[in-house]
Amino acid sequence: MSDNEPNRPHNSARRHFLGLAAATSARLAAMGMLASTIFPSSIALAKGKKWWKHDGKPGGNSGGHGQSGGSPMCFLRGTSIMTSTGEVCIEDLQIGDLVETVRGEAMAVKWIGRRVFKHSGPAWSNSVMPIRVARHALDERTPHRDLYLSPGHALFIDGFLIRAKELVNGISIAPGLPADRETIEYFHIVLDSHDVVLAEGAPAESFLLQTRNYEDFTNFGEFARLYPDDANTAMTPYAPIVSLSSGREHMKALLHLWTDVVYPRRASAYNAYERIAARAGKLIG
Repeated sequence: MSDNEPNRPHNSARRHFLGLAAATSARLAAMGMLASTIFPSSIALAKGKKWWKHDGKPGGNSGGHGQSGGSPMCFLRGTSIMTSTGEVCIEDLQIGDLVETVRGEAMAVKWIGRRVFKHSGPAWSNSVMPIRVARHALDERTPHRDLYLSPGHALFIDGFLIRAKELVNGISIAPGLPADRETIEYFHIVLDSHDVVLAEGAPAESFLLQTRNYEDFTNFGEFARLYPDDANTAMTPYAPIVSLSSGREHMKALLHLWTDVVYPRRASAYNAYERIAARAGKLIG
């Protein structure tokens, strides 16, 4: 027996560990390549880029904060917002009114933007038609009445902001309008910072002010007059804005393979979608 033989078990274990580490590194590298092919934005997040830019320009497509092409990001007329004195329809809110936030802190309304669309064709544009979040679609109590949001308006779910259109399941969350609406009138709330208010009891984002995106509203001149120093203000999003638009089927196939390593935010958002969709089946069952 050589002098080195007593160390053989240790050396064998070390070689096994190094081999396992190399194999794991190769697998993670392969998953990273796969992620960059199917979800290029995930790599940007992994490298530490600002998470609110992955969906386009700041405030681009992510929620209640303007969109390239001028798509509305707002609450439909008639939506009840929780204030310090109870629920108030959004069109009746005034600058200075205190609205409740999910943090338990009331914040003063800084401004309310509005925009009106009239029916001028056989059907409403998909970018304009509201998304109806049915009563109790999110859980046993939320929302407590049907909630109508513009497609890009985000709800705060499981610590993330997810756009209404990303949650559409065709049952409890689907495009729709209240009866007898010839026009679509949207309103949005600007606070001192991006936050989450309670709309029909559901957590929904306030307006994410970015450079001059208040100009998407019809009454933008009022904001410019009241707050001339805020024209180039860029708020920080309240929470990560997560998109599922890269394809739910791809997400489902890859969820257990790599998302928890490369893109845990999207995995969590997908799980929220699945949970709400499963609840929709029970609501009609």
